[in-house]
Amino acid sequence: MNTADLGLPVAVPSTALFTDQYELTMLQAALRSGTADRRSVFEVFTRRLPEGRRYGVVGGTGRVLDAVENFRFDETILGFLRERAILDEPTLAWLADYRFRGDIWGYPEGEVYFPGSPLMRVEGTFAEAVLLETVILSILNHDSAVAAAASRMSVAAGPRPLMEMGARRTHELGAVAASRAAYVGGFHTTSDLAAGFRYGIPTVGTSAHAFTLLHDTERDAFTAQVDSLGNGTTLLVDTFDVAEAVRTAVEVAGPDLGAVRIDSGDLLLIAHRVRQQLDELGATKTKIVVTSDLDEYAIASLAAAPVDAYGVGTQLVTGSGHPTCSMVYKLVARADSEGPGAPLLPVAKKSMGAKSSLGGRKWAARRLDEDGVATAEVIGTGTIPAELADRQLLVPLVSAGTVVAREPLDAARARHIAARGRLPLSATQLSRGEPVLATEYV
Repeated sequence: MNTADLGLPVAVPSTALFTDQYELTMLQAALRSGTADRRSVFEVFTRRLPEGRRYGVVGGTGRVLDAVENFRFDETILGFLRERAILDEPTLAWLADYRFRGDIWGYPEGEVYFPGSPLMRVEGTFAEAVLLETVILSILNHDSAVAAAASRMSVAAGPRPLMEMGARRTHELGAVAASRAAYVGGFHTTSDLAAGFRYGIPTVGTSAHAFTLLHDTERDAFTAQVDSLGNGTTLLVDTFDVAEAVRTAVEVAGPDLGAVRIDSGDLLLIAHRVRQQLDELGATKTKIVVTSDLDEYAIASLAAAPVDAYGVGTQLVTGSGHPTCSMVYKLVARADSEGPGAPLLPVAKKSMGAKSSLGGRKWAARRLDEDGVATAEVIGTGTIPAELADRQLLVPLVSAGTVVAREPLDAARARHIAARGRLPLSATQLSRGEPVLATEYV
């Protein structure tokens, strides 16, 4: 879901300067050499998953489509480039009319991926496609990292809801993107109102320790909050003495108190004590929410605790130790001449070591066993085998410059849950291990 779905106006600035200077200087040189119009194919992929991860999650596809659609060089941007003497006048004139008019295919948002998976394929002239490299990588690397962390946390949490609350731990614009990616990965709500406004994600939030400290007593703070928000609210009970706070909370709100939140201490021990105390006070339906620097391992350690929901911030928005996915955007094929019908030639970097890549325009499919469980990621450059024809992973995203794959955010979220469910059970283990599917090249 986005604000367009909600009927809300949002100003969308140009994304043209979300790029590296060398994208533009390559364009200028290609225009001068006469190679700028050669038909080209770029692919986004990663050579490896973050250490110990079993699968990756595609996040940010919808934001990429917005970025491509709004990649425009207006007079202000062209003036900046002219003032800095970054480009010559013929190149500036070419950019004034820039619109991406090519095709983009990709794994749909929420899908899982593995080393070598061609997550996105951008086809057009060299000039129009090369300009998109930085903005596409910026979005996919960030959002996929957060979505993968969110997915692991979702697995650890099981049926218990997850709240994203990391806005204060990252860049203000990155926080909105992180909220979106976390929702794709399995989170249920966000504390970030900008994310709720832009993407329609459900929002949550009640009070912090400062609200308790503002009042003369904890009872006064709880009374003020209940008077304002009702007895279904969530009261923060670890500002002072937890046991005393829980007792006061139930006295103020009654046994229908919505929830208490614990934000510090030994969460496992405290949660058990609080649950026992709530039950003894008759607040048997009052839920327990825990926060406090959680990650997937801390969430998993609380599986046996009487916890009803988790709030996660820092570890989520930083990819739980892996803030990027090391995705790259490589030219894999180009025409042998400038003519529109010129045949494509596979090209690839052939340097020694881990940075070599495989040339050619690729397809990707996922092999399944008789029970519908994935067994391999299959990638090829020729004709796709008949048995894999209905299991192709790349779908059209942009056709002749027009976005053709907009979808509600809930669709990407549901897709991820389904895709994760088709992986072998070992995919959900939090222990370090190799990718759960091998990548086969045919």
